[in-house]
Amino acid sequence: MTTRTERRPAPRTTKQARHHAREAALQMLYQWEVGRASMADVLRTFWLHDEPPASELAPDHRAFAEALATGVAGHVGGLDPIIAEAAEHWRLERMNVMDRLILRLAVYEFLHERDTPSRVVINEALELARTFSTDDAVRFINGLLDAIRRRLERE
Repeated sequence: MTTRTERRPAPRTTKQARHHAREAALQMLYQWEVGRASMADVLRTFWLHDEPPASELAPDHRAFAEALATGVAGHVGGLDPIIAEAAEHWRLERMNVMDRLILRLAVYEFLHERDTPSRVVINEALELARTFSTDDAVRFINGLLDAIRRRLERE
């Protein structure tokens, strides 16, 4: 599932591969959220139907994508209140699905992928928003993630 029709080359570097793994994780989360499928069902079928570059990811990057997707799905109850607190005048259920999923993915990485610097998490989220959402969403996501990052760093 991509929103753009152009085919992107297979990842050549670890940075590119991790970005494509995050794209795959986001697509898995979309299938889980919108399709109401279990994450186990999504994981079972995702790689069968996906196209490059995600289908060409090495096993360790596929595992990273799956860990992100299952981590977000398993921690939604803890992620959503953090996002809701930062999104003062926005209810999560009223947000664009992709924007909400990008935010969940980034907040999950803030909390559970401590090896990834917060600036990298934010930049990756913004790249996902540029690919899968709108210019307005990029600004919205940037503002929320910066506020969440600052709050988490104070705690």
